[in-house]
Parts: sequence; structure tokens; C-alpha cells
Amino acid sequence: MTKLKLLWRRRKNFIVAFMAATGSFLLGVTWPINFLRANQPLQPIQAQVLAVSQPQEQQPMSTINKFSKAIANRVEFSQQSLAQLQAIRFQSAVPGQFQGTTIRHGKLNSQRKAIALTFDDGPWPKTTTQILDILKENNIKATFFWVGKYLKNSPEIGQQVVAAGHAIGNHTWNHEYLQYNEYGAAREIDGTSSLIEELTGVQTSMFRPPGGILNNGLATYAQKKNYAVVMWSADSFDWRTLTESLIDNVMRQANSGGIVLMHDGGGNRARTVKALPDIIARLRNEGYIFVTVPELLHMQEQDLQQQETAQQ
Repeated sequence: MTKLKLLWRRRKNFIVAFMAATGSFLLGVTWPINFLRANQPLQPIQAQVLAVSQPQEQQPMSTINKFSKAIANRVEFSQQSLAQLQAIRFQSAVPGQFQGTTIRHGKLNSQRKAIALTFDDGPWPKTTTQILDILKENNIKATFFWVGKYLKNSPEIGQQVVAAGHAIGNHTWNHEYLQYNEYGAAREIDGTSSLIEELTGVQTSMFRPPGGILNNGLATYAQKKNYAVVMWSADSFDWRTLTESLIDNVMRQANSGGIVLMHDGGGNRARTVKALPDIIARLRNEGYIFVTVPELLHMQEQDLQQQETAQQ
């Protein structure tokens, strides 16, 4: 045991000595290099360090700034989108007192001379966009009553109508003159309103029955759901008359608070497109301003409030 211990001790001492010698050799090799580095001018080294470290220090801040800016942009976009959606929904919203009622005419005081142009049976390829162009040229907002199946076929045209700031109403899904039970009426009306909201964001509170029929179950269901059933006071008969007769029909029936019935879809509406500029020009010459149906009803509400205030 003594010899083994002695042998192990000698080996241990040899290993320690070898490691010490190796360390001294390496120190001797690296010392001149370290010495040279230590005695080099500091400025170039500092400049090199700064050149490398500066991006590393700024990168996190740059990333944070970019991230913060992205969040700010997203918040601003969301706020703008919400404001636009609220504006769109307001365009087609009627005052609460008119929901669940039937409207044929706006009741305005004698100092106001406003009229609402309405268009049924769209959206329709070509014709609707032509009418949009005419309304834009004349800076007029109108009210469009849509058929669900036509909106499904031309969603991009419907979106153009809403983007232009016009008011939207429900005109059933199929536009049929049938007798409906509540289930059938719900499918015609609820399905159309759901599609309008899905494609445009509009939550309409206006309904116009096809053909103006009020006793086939559709209007009853619409009123139960708090829609304003919007009829008309001036019928252009643009679906059966020539252009000049169409214009005469509108001008003969026009009055303050009036709601004019025309069509942008459901068939060939070239006569409506041709007559519209003249109708607008003649009504303007008689002193009318053009409003949507919701705007007309808001004006009536204001007039009524003023009358009540004056009586108190």
C-alpha cells in the first residue's frame, strides 16, 4: 500500500507540474499579444466597439417604437372603422317613434321643402351604378330598398351604394306577391336583413313590401319586428311608362315631405336612368332639397318637437 501511495503521489505531482508548465508556456505566448493590444491607441478600439454595440443598444428601442406605432395605427384604424360603421348604421336608422308604423309621407312644416327619392328592386348590374353616378354628380343621397337574392348576386354593387352614403331598406328576399304565414315572412325579411348586415354592416329598420301590399303577412311581420313600413306618396310608374310620362308622374305628385317611388333593378330600367337627371333638375328648380327617408323622418321629428316646445 505504501508503494502504491508513493507511486500515485509522484504521478499527481507530475501532472500538476506539467499543467503549470503548460500554463506558463501559454502565458508566454499570449503575453506579447496582450501587451501589444493594451498599448494600442484606445480611440480606434472604442470606435470599433461603438460601431458594434450601438445597433445592439438601439435595436430594442427601434423594435419597441415600431411595435408601439403599429399598435397606435391599429387603434386609430379600429376607431375609424367603428365611426364609419356607426355612420353607416345611422344612415339607415329611423327615429324610434316611427318604428312599427306605416309611412307614406313626411309631415314637415311649411318652411321646409324636402323630398326623398327611393329606388326599389336592386342592386342591379349596370342600372344601379348608373343611378349612383347621377346621384353623385348632383350631390344627392337617396334610399334603396333591396331584394335579398339580387344583393346576393351583386354584393359589390350593394357595397358601392352603402359606401356612397345612401340609406338602405329591406324589400324581401324573392319579391313575390304571395300570402305569407309568420314563418314565411320571417324567411323573406330576416334573411334579407341578415345578408345586408353581413355584406355592408347596415342594420336597416326600414321595410317596403313588394307591390305595396300590406295585407299578405309581410308588413304585419315587419311591424312586429319594429321596422318602419315605408310606402310612397309619388309613384313614377317607371316600370310601364315612357320617359316623359315618368317625369310628369313624379312632378305632378311631388310635394314637401314626399317619398318618390322609382326602380333601379328588377328589369330594364333605362327609362329611369334617362329620366332621373331631368327629375332632379325640375325638382330643384321648384326649390326642393333631397333627403333620405331616415333624414325626412328626423326632420319630421324635429318639427314635432319644436311645435311641442312652442305650445308649452
